[in-house]
Amino acid sequence: MTTAETPPQGPLTGVRVVELAGIGPGPFAAMLLADLGADVVRVDRPGGSGLAVNPAFDITNRNKRSVVVDLKSPDGPSRVLDLAERADILIEGYRPGVAERLGVGPRACHARNPALVYGRMTGWGQDGPLADRAGHDIAYIALTGTLGMIGRDDEAPAVPANLVGDYAGGSLYLVVGVLAALHHARATGSGQVVDAAIVDGASHLAAMIHGMLAAGGWQDRRSANLLDGGCPFYGTYETADGRYMAVGALEQQFYDEFVGLLGIADQAPARKDVTRWAELRETVAARFKTRTRQEWTAVFEGSDACVAPVLSLREAPHHPHLAARGTFTDHGGITQPAPAPRFSATPTAVRSGPAQPGAGTADVARDWDVPGLTQTGT
Repeated sequence: MTTAETPPQGPLTGVRVVELAGIGPGPFAAMLLADLGADVVRVDRPGGSGLAVNPAFDITNRNKRSVVVDLKSPDGPSRVLDLAERADILIEGYRPGVAERLGVGPRACHARNPALVYGRMTGWGQDGPLADRAGHDIAYIALTGTLGMIGRDDEAPAVPANLVGDYAGGSLYLVVGVLAALHHARATGSGQVVDAAIVDGASHLAAMIHGMLAAGGWQDRRSANLLDGGCPFYGTYETADGRYMAVGALEQQFYDEFVGLLGIADQAPARKDVTRWAELRETVAARFKTRTRQEWTAVFEGSDACVAPVLSLREAPHHPHLAARGTFTDHGGITQPAPAPRFSATPTAVRSGPAQPGAGTADVARDWDVPGLTQTGT
C-alpha cells in the first residue's frame, strides 16, 4: 500500500506530543490527543505511576508509546529535553515548580524548542494560595460551587465520580488550550505555557448557570431548579424492579407526550405551577413504580417524550443506538469507548492498546532520532 493509499489516522497525524507520566487528567488529555492521531510518547518513571491498575487495562494509555526515563538520574532531564526539542506539545501534571526542579520546566524546554506548547495540568493552577497544596477532583469541584449543585437538597452532595473535575474541567480544557496554542505557534513560531487548572475549567463549565443565577432564574441550592432534579419532569425515577428511568421532558410538546404515555395526563397539574411540583413528582414516581424498567422502555420507545432507561456501564455498549453508531469498541479484549468526536476526512481509531512502560523505547529512539533513549547504565 502506498502512502497515498494509507488510511488517515486522525486530524492530528504528524503532531508530536511528550507526556510526562502522571495520573488522572494528564493521561486522559494525552489519550485524547493520541486518539485524534497525534504521536504521543509517554515518559514513564521507573517503577510505574503508582496507579492501582494493571497497565494492560489502563485505557487512558491507548494509542501511545512509552519510554522509561528516570528524571532524577544525571542524564534523565537531557533525554526528556531531547524529546521536547522534537515535539510540538509537552504535557505535565506536577505540582508548580516540580518540573523546574527536575530540569524540564518551560524555560529549559523553550531554550531547546521555542515553538513548543508546554501544557501544565493541575487542580489549583500555577499560582494562588492553594497552588502548592495536594488535592483531588472532589476538593477542586467543591470550591467552585459545582459539587454543591449536585444531588438532593435533603442529602449530602452527590459525588459525580471524577468526570466533572479531572476530565471535563481538567483534561478537556487542557486539550482545547494546547491545540489553540499550537495553532498560534504554527502561525508565529512562538510557543507558550498553557496553565490548565481544574478549578478554572470546572467553574467555566457552569457559565450558563451563573448567568441564570444573576438573572434570578436559578436558586443557589440543590434540587430547587430546572436542571438539578428540582423539576419533576427533569430527573430520575425508580421502577418496579428497583432500576431507574431518566426524564427530560422540558418543552411543552415533549411534556404532553410524556404524561400521555405515562398515563397521567388527566392527573398531572399544570407543568408551570411550581407550587404543585411536589404533587406532580409524587404522581410521576408512583406511576413509574408500577412497571419495570424494561416495560417502561418499551412504552417510550420511538417517542419524543425524552425518556430513557438509566443503564449501567456494562449495559451501555449493548444499547441498540450506541451499538449501531459504534460508540464503544473492543480492542485487545477490552470493551471501551471509541475515539470521539468523529471526522469525515480523517477518521480516528483505537490503533493500539495501552502502552506498556518502556515498550516503545527502541521505536521512539529511531522515529524521533533520539538515540540516547536506548542507552543504559545511567
